[in-house]
Amino acid sequence: MKRSNYLSWDEYFMAIALISAERSKDPNSQVGACIVDDDNKIVSMGYNGAPIGYDDDKDMIWEREGRFLDTKYAYVCHSELNAILNSKIPVRGCKLYVTLFPCNECAKALIQAGIKEVIYLSDKYDKTEGNIASKKMLNTCGVKYRQYEMKGKELKLEL
Repeated sequence: MKRSNYLSWDEYFMAIALISAERSKDPNSQVGACIVDDDNKIVSMGYNGAPIGYDDDKDMIWEREGRFLDTKYAYVCHSELNAILNSKIPVRGCKLYVTLFPCNECAKALIQAGIKEVIYLSDKYDKTEGNIASKKMLNTCGVKYRQYEMKGKELKLEL
């Protein structure tokens, strides 16, 4: 008889997104993303961080408050955009697993790239203007989204 407590596809891909988030050097928000095709093959992954070539030790600003140019928001690439840009093949028709519901800027990129479904872990910015705009665009453009259902399963990695 086969083992019964193996990971579902949703559990597996959300775990990959969570592990990807651990690569982020952002001291406040660690977000990870995993793009998957219809055959449940990983197409790409990403996490929030500095653009390639922008030194995240020397050049990157991690502040959340202050003038726009003195905050991370002017410079950081979100996990969803990194996952799209990291892909070696088109992501049209794929699903995105992400640890935080996409902002309005990422929603635009996901729509343009042809992502068909978003599975997210947290929606901590629900009802903010950016979140409302994101959901409006995703709804209008036919991109499905749903919150990942926590099963209470613990996955422990020892490194």
